[in-house]
Amino acid sequence: MANILETIANELNIKLGQVENTVKLIDDGNTIPFIARYRKEVTGNLSDETLRILGDRLNYLRNLENRKEEITRLIEEQGKLTEELKTDIENAITLAELEDIYRPYKQKKKTRATIAKAKGLEPLATIIYMQMEKRDIFEIAKQYINEEKGVTSVDDAINGALDIIAENISDNADYRKKIKKLCFREAVIISKATKEEKSPYEMYYDFAEGILKIPSHRILAINRGEKEEFLKVKIEKPDEKILYFIKKDIIKDNNSQYKLLLEKAIEDAYSRLIEPSIERELRADLTEKAEEKAIKVFGQNAKQLLLQPPIKGMTVIGFDPAYRTGCKIAVIDSTGKLLDTTTIYPTEPQNDIVGSRKKLIELINKYNVNMIAIGNGTASRESEIFVSDTLKEIPNEVYYAIVSEARSFCIFCIKTCNRRISRY
Repeated sequence: MANILETIANELNIKLGQVENTVKLIDDGNTIPFIARYRKEVTGNLSDETLRILGDRLNYLRNLENRKEEITRLIEEQGKLTEELKTDIENAITLAELEDIYRPYKQKKKTRATIAKAKGLEPLATIIYMQMEKRDIFEIAKQYINEEKGVTSVDDAINGALDIIAENISDNADYRKKIKKLCFREAVIISKATKEEKSPYEMYYDFAEGILKIPSHRILAINRGEKEEFLKVKIEKPDEKILYFIKKDIIKDNNSQYKLLLEKAIEDAYSRLIEPSIERELRADLTEKAEEKAIKVFGQNAKQLLLQPPIKGMTVIGFDPAYRTGCKIAVIDSTGKLLDTTTIYPTEPQNDIVGSRKKLIELINKYNVNMIAIGNGTASRESEIFVSDTLKEIPNEVYYAIVSEARSFCIFCIKTCNRRISRY
């Protein structure tokens, strides 16, 4: 648990104590919006965005640790857990990387490789893969013919052994990691039309772009077009480079009798086992990143929308009432630009009426404020009384509004003895 907290603190560049306090609040059942709004003094004034990221990372890293423990136990039960493998599991930093490590040890359903192993062909696969035996491999393969097990010829024995090799290559975590890295750098996403009709996706009817540079909104649009069956989508990968990399790593002698057999196994491993799963992983990663970017863009757009001038031609103070954590204040000019922020404490338990009044009047005079918008929630009644009494002490005409969650509000005019003059 300590490592998780330290990791989050380093990633978000915040203090470890802030992370510890926030995690305790989360574990006590508090939601992120509640913590952001009512527990600022506990979190050290962490923003709601930072808290959301913290919560997401906490959940992910805890799931990662739980999965590490589970995988370690499952491999240990098989009697195959080595110190090197244990270190690899402990050092995995993503769930995808962890699952790639576990892939060779996962209990598989019936596959061509498991069938070949049941026929006793695993030793032959080892001989071919290791490329050490000088005898003719076809003569060696004759020893594995067993009609009772369904191995009726040398070709059956060789092909079964190659199925085992292909699955072993597919399960190699290092290969998959390097292949995905190469694909993210060079692969291209391609979409084609499935229907000859007009749609919002016409620009993607014959489209191709590198996945390294494609914007997030295009990924999401292509996904929608595919879901609505207007588009057929695939990722074109650098197949030749991938095959060259694997062959170079496995084949020790290009003049040996094993070369053609291993090439066949490698090509089968890639086309039948690796490429389809890599395609799914790439699409999933692209979609996840695109959705995260979309959320950020939406947040930025919403921020700009919320920062638009609330009342044309007026400078406004936003007054967020509270008790213990203080009343938060923000000043917005007539163009919607944020001018100033502060926190005052006119309510219980501090009851700093004098200091709070002085600060509020200072802001009104400094920025020529015309309107004060008071949130309708906890401590709003006390805040209204405080604002009303404060405005009586200044000569300029200033209105205040009680802003409800339903977005209706009442405007009061101090010059008319707090008489309500309009309702929206």
